Amino acid sequence: MVKLLSVAVLAASLLPQALAWGAMGHYTVAYVASNFVSSTTKTYMQSLLADTSANYLASVANWADSYRSTTAGAFSAPFHYIDALDSPPSSCGVSFSRDCGAGGCVVSAISNYTTRLLNTGLSKTERQNAAKFLVHFLGDIGQPLHCENLDVGGNTIDVTYSGSSTNLHAVWDTKIPEKISGGSTMAIAKTWATNLTAEINSGSFASQAAGWVSGLSITSSQSSALTWATESNSKVCSVVIPNGITAVESVDLSGTYTTSATPTIRLQIAKQGYRLAKWLDAIVAAV
Repeated sequence: MVKLLSVAVLAASLLPQALAWGAMGHYTVAYVASNFVSSTTKTYMQSLLADTSANYLASVANWADSYRSTTAGAFSAPFHYIDALDSPPSSCGVSFSRDCGAGGCVVSAISNYTTRLLNTGLSKTERQNAAKFLVHFLGDIGQPLHCENLDVGGNTIDVTYSGSSTNLHAVWDTKIPEKISGGSTMAIAKTWATNLTAEINSGSFASQAAGWVSGLSITSSQSSALTWATESNSKVCSVVIPNGITAVESVDLSGTYTTSATPTIRLQIAKQGYRLAKWLDAIVAAV
């Protein structure tokens, strides 16, 4: 437990410089979700968030990262990840009892803020915050290195990207998503989300989408979130560092590594956007 807590403290200090998926990824998850929510959910969430624009989910997608950098929001720093104490690349796996620290983790946070959004007895501000946390955390949990303890989720694995020094976590958060999409703005994210949406509807993801939400249950929210974390964590062994740390350390990852990682990053962002839509649909149907 001492080791876990020390890692969590270090991760809290490092993650503001390497936010899960970065703005581009979170915007895209939110836009994908907005393309799949029911009309009832859209109306409900636009009212709750006081935003009737098409950006009502994307505009709050990065709020949780800003909030945790404030004094009032510092408590939420551990909610963005779960420190899987596994042994990649030989063994990946997540255990809630072992890996979710005393301060909480992304799995417990999704469960908690789902319960709070369902609680109509809370103030509108409290429920708005719960919604904003969920939009963000369902994105975070899809980033493999937010479900991994090794080297603080890759934050201390030094690499280069297009000739610039960075770390493995930042490559997955920001560098590759921005390279895939072509930028970092909301407008570019919306276009990328449109393309991913088409793939979910009738393209390469169409046969997979139903499986993404199989077993999804807001009444067993911790179980659903743990399933997603375990799934993301498995990518650490198979995609992020399949040949170990030495294969990526001090290496420029902008070439063949990015080519190899791109299908997984596209999949994870599309998947979590679709799951977010169905998660919000289930919540709105229950309130």
